[in-house]
Amino acid sequence: MIATTSCWQKSRVAPESIKKIVKAYGNVQANLYKHEPGFPTENELLLTIKQGLAKYGMLGVGTAQDSEGSDWIIKILEDNNPRPLHISVWGGANTLAQALFKLKETKNATELKRLIAKLRVYTISDQDDSGIWMRNTFPDLHYIVSPGDEYSTATWSAINSQIKGISNEEISNKWLAQNIQQAHGNLGAAYPDVAWGMEGDTPAFLNLIPNGLNNPEYPNWGGWGGRYELYKPDFAKQKNGSSGVPSEPETRPIWTNATDIYHHFIPNNFGRVIKLDTTQYNDNKASLWRWREDFQNDFAARMDWCVAEYKNANHPPVPVINQKDEITVKSGQGFGIDASGTYDPDGDSFSYLWFDYPEAGTYKKPIKVSPENYNNIWITAPDVEKKETVHIILKITDKGTPQLSRYKRIIVNILPK
Repeated sequence: MIATTSCWQKSRVAPESIKKIVKAYGNVQANLYKHEPGFPTENELLLTIKQGLAKYGMLGVGTAQDSEGSDWIIKILEDNNPRPLHISVWGGANTLAQALFKLKETKNATELKRLIAKLRVYTISDQDDSGIWMRNTFPDLHYIVSPGDEYSTATWSAINSQIKGISNEEISNKWLAQNIQQAHGNLGAAYPDVAWGMEGDTPAFLNLIPNGLNNPEYPNWGGWGGRYELYKPDFAKQKNGSSGVPSEPETRPIWTNATDIYHHFIPNNFGRVIKLDTTQYNDNKASLWRWREDFQNDFAARMDWCVAEYKNANHPPVPVINQKDEITVKSGQGFGIDASGTYDPDGDSFSYLWFDYPEAGTYKKPIKVSPENYNNIWITAPDVEKKETVHIILKITDKGTPQLSRYKRIIVNILPK
């Protein structure tokens, strides 16, 4: 966890802010561990807190501009772990830029390419001028961003945008007070009132949560962090914001804003318990906020874990299907998916919801899934002239408090007859 500058704080870094939160977390870590293994100790986290230079943007990139933060990135990148290294950027990006600058100066082309290939960068828009430098200088760098500084149109801003036609309760100050801040131990008490935007940076981390839906290797598949596609955005359509971050055209494709056409399901009082709402949403923010109630409930449940015994808290259901996550069928062929083995660790009742995600696959026409809320479904593959892919999503939501959701993504490859 590296403290950096940004367009809002150009001449100092504040590692003490990170340490304050980690110490509050330390007071509840033992109770969190009762609910799920893997929560690191306070001391383990304190050892990972580093800082970049107290310089803004490219002023902190170049010869003799190394910091403990940039050196730490290089150290982790060069270790023998074969997994990708995910860099979640919530402020200015110049500490990462300095690490890449030094690697470029000290590594041969083959080694530099290998190290760049391990990186997965997700930044919350541009908060200094080092982001565009990295994207231009390292054309193979995997980089997710809503470019520029007009944050109101960025995909990530859907986490705290008020959306017409839904309640928006899960982003309200009242909800935060009840579910996060009050009666949730030291960590909840340390959560500040909203001053600018609730959880604005969190989407850069949400795509890493293993919930059965997210796959950070494929930003175009969509998930809790939103959905992004690889293309070169039109600079002429880019608006300038108020932060003063310089903007310039992208020189190569980047992972950036992608549109979802979305109808959400709403409760139905009689008969089938859910139905599609009549309102259609068609923008890049829909790719993120469509999951917002789910991940906010997950946040609330984890805050309950800070203080509650296991038997007094809710835990996510476990979806189970009777086949592999990827199957191949031919045009016109029928196939079934059975999720009747799904269970809930708390013994809660739970609901099924099946739907297709056209934007995530290559076959863009909607595929009818009916009944949407049964434990197994039968689908007839559409006729195709070339190989197409379809993404079918199973969402399991328990009836505990708060209601928690987990998913299965089934990828269907459809071949011509």
